[in-house]
Amino acid sequence: MTVTETTQWTEPAQQVDRFVARFGNQAYRLLAEYAALPLVLTPELVHYLRVEFLRDGRVPWEAEVDLLLSDLCSQVGHELYAMDTQVRAYLLHQMQDDAVWQQRQREVAQVLISYVSYLSRIDPKRRQKELDAQRLAAMTYLGDESCQQAAEEIVERLKQLEQAGAARGSERGIRAELAQLTRMTQELAPQLKQPALAEFARLVQQLLRNPEAVSLEAVERAYQVGEYELVASSFPVRLPTGTQATTMAGFPPLQTLTFETGRWVAESDETVATDWPTLEAQTVQVAELYFADEAEAEPEPDSATQEMEAEPALTSFSFEVATIRREGETDQWVIDWVPGAGRLYEEPLEDDLTLEMVAIPGGSFVMGSPENEPERQSREGPQHQVQVSAFYMGRYPVTQAQWQFVVALPGVERELSPAPSHFKGAARPVERVSWWEAVEFCARLSAYTGREYRLPSESQWEYACRANTTTPFHFGATLSPELANYHCSSVYNDGPTGDRIDETSQVGQFGVANAFGLSDMHGNVWEWCLDHYHSSYEGAPTDGSAWIDQSAKENKPRIRRGGAWYDVPGFCRSAYRDINDPRGSYSVIGFRVLCVAPRALT
Repeated sequence: MTVTETTQWTEPAQQVDRFVARFGNQAYRLLAEYAALPLVLTPELVHYLRVEFLRDGRVPWEAEVDLLLSDLCSQVGHELYAMDTQVRAYLLHQMQDDAVWQQRQREVAQVLISYVSYLSRIDPKRRQKELDAQRLAAMTYLGDESCQQAAEEIVERLKQLEQAGAARGSERGIRAELAQLTRMTQELAPQLKQPALAEFARLVQQLLRNPEAVSLEAVERAYQVGEYELVASSFPVRLPTGTQATTMAGFPPLQTLTFETGRWVAESDETVATDWPTLEAQTVQVAELYFADEAEAEPEPDSATQEMEAEPALTSFSFEVATIRREGETDQWVIDWVPGAGRLYEEPLEDDLTLEMVAIPGGSFVMGSPENEPERQSREGPQHQVQVSAFYMGRYPVTQAQWQFVVALPGVERELSPAPSHFKGAARPVERVSWWEAVEFCARLSAYTGREYRLPSESQWEYACRANTTTPFHFGATLSPELANYHCSSVYNDGPTGDRIDETSQVGQFGVANAFGLSDMHGNVWEWCLDHYHSSYEGAPTDGSAWIDQSAKENKPRIRRGGAWYDVPGFCRSAYRDINDPRGSYSVIGFRVLCVAPRALT
């Protein structure tokens, strides 16, 4: 195993070792190895695997629950769990050269296919897409022929989605399935051995996450997979600026039709009236508007459908997680990149404008900084354990485009400026927003969507930022100009330096997230929190709630977190706390929203 591979597997190996050591039973690792093969886990499936393959009693029944509730897995839906992407890849990688396990994998895969078929028959209402994903994942372990068949099924489904988009199907539904399908393809890439398909899936994931980071050439590139050709621009994804379809305000999207017409052309002045002139062909383009008639119009949803739609469906998304570390031999800072996966829902605002809300699993963490952390301040302690319930947080800080949409909604308590930001740009974070204005934004958004949006508490913000890390930054022991927008000419912990941007950047510009899938948690703009300021954590809540002084004056200082484009790296640390008058608005302060649960308010 190379040094790079060793480094790649260090963290997932430690996670597995901690899991086994916690229960003091090596058989727990065996259960984790079997559970690594399926893409999605349920309590029923884990029980089935244990009973079918681990009957000798070495693995106790309680290990099933212990595994699903451990940090090796995260809940992605009702009784649905997904093993951490890197942990799953590590376990499969460890077993790939074991001839005995290779045979056992085929046995597990065959049983899994039979199990999925059984579930489909006895309960047709089950989520068929998830069962199909399980079946395809299992097929990749049944030999080259089955692996090829799995790849063909994935490509055929991609072509069906392409055709559905061309037939004006629901773009939101198509994008959701496209995200799920390409994420699954990336997960199965090592087994599928279809580099063109894996590269296409990676490109689509990039377009779904951050289309502006993709070149126009890449969007139009054709990927040949078997007899099919895949081109990203033919799918209803958000394309980079310059490739968007022509639109007219108040009208449906224009569709361009290409055909040939003709006109009669006299060859010379001597042509007489009885002669037929030459027919000259011309190629023209005409834009067509499509209007659905009453028969095609979608029926009004009944009350049951409306109730179902009140809780938006979570979709899978992928991202890249970066960790900065010192190279052992050169002592230079290097960045390791690994894929990550999460779940989110998209709150529709207008047209293609949505608010992406990432599912943050519940858990506990140590809030504050240790006394030996460089540039630590006394107000970051004492460290204390906090238990946080699951919630949903904005993938990025609120952008100016999102701000402008919400500002146009009916007011709740105060007026809002439609364009307060100093640095203009629809995809840049909104700034020069006071704490009270951020609260008004949340109130309007809540009234519009029927869901409760608000600012995060300080402990929720730090928990979400750390994403199970304990280092000064979720990137590691220092910060790099390759990863965030901050005063990068300053040094932290002997870290790297670079040229400053000296203004805000588009959200997600660096193409990196923490392990939960959140971007721009360090730098770019400060983010308001709900809490009043306290000079230490003595007496702070330990349940994730905001620390509010009920008797405080209206304008007692509030907390802001994360640092900004203007700030030295020490101010961007996960534990660093700063304060501001809630009436103040500055070009370094924005905010990010939180939703406790994406359900309709009653």
